[in-house]
Amino acid sequence: MQDLILLKHFPKLSGKQQNQFKQLQGLYNEWNAQINVISRKDISELYIRHVLHSLGIAKVMQFAKGSKVLDVGTGGGFPGIPLAILFPEVSFVLVDSIGKKIKVVSEVAKALGLKNVEAHHTRAEQIKDEFDFVVSRAVTKLPKFVDWVRPKISKKQINPWPNGILYLKGGDLNDEIKATQATCEVLPLSEYFDEEFFETKAVVYVKLS
Repeated sequence: MQDLILLKHFPKLSGKQQNQFKQLQGLYNEWNAQINVISRKDISELYIRHVLHSLGIAKVMQFAKGSKVLDVGTGGGFPGIPLAILFPEVSFVLVDSIGKKIKVVSEVAKALGLKNVEAHHTRAEQIKDEFDFVVSRAVTKLPKFVDWVRPKISKKQINPWPNGILYLKGGDLNDEIKATQATCEVLPLSEYFDEEFFETKAVVYVKLS
């Protein structure tokens, strides 16, 4: 079972969390047949390319209880849904500008019984609340993304690192980081995961407070 790869990297998952993660394949198979939120070639690699990739953020940041996290351009719910399973005492707001994708997110969260997830069909700029962190999977170039979400970052600090962005991205990031008017740190996921998929993947931490 592909979901066992999660236990390899996250051995302290509770029984409830293991069950929730195990349900993801069936739920996304079902919804993907109706609304294409994950590419056909990727759905069979759901746990490595989407779930474990999302959880790369958890390898670099253990969100404090009571944190608020905004997932911008969540698509079918990544990285927000896997992170919400892993951090049940953290509030997640998942937004996407495509309504049918948010429908999938809402239904998956409901099926899993995730009380810490809100899903909204909107753009990040229209969200009024403030958050400890913004997470995303490479929805645009980093400098543009920083400009979008900078106003959403709370000044109140409760986490080990100053508030900011945790951005999942791959490839050569040097030019984007140079163009970003903020302090950035690139954290390669190959340091945490030995699967080939992660050789060029990283979490970019952008400090914004």
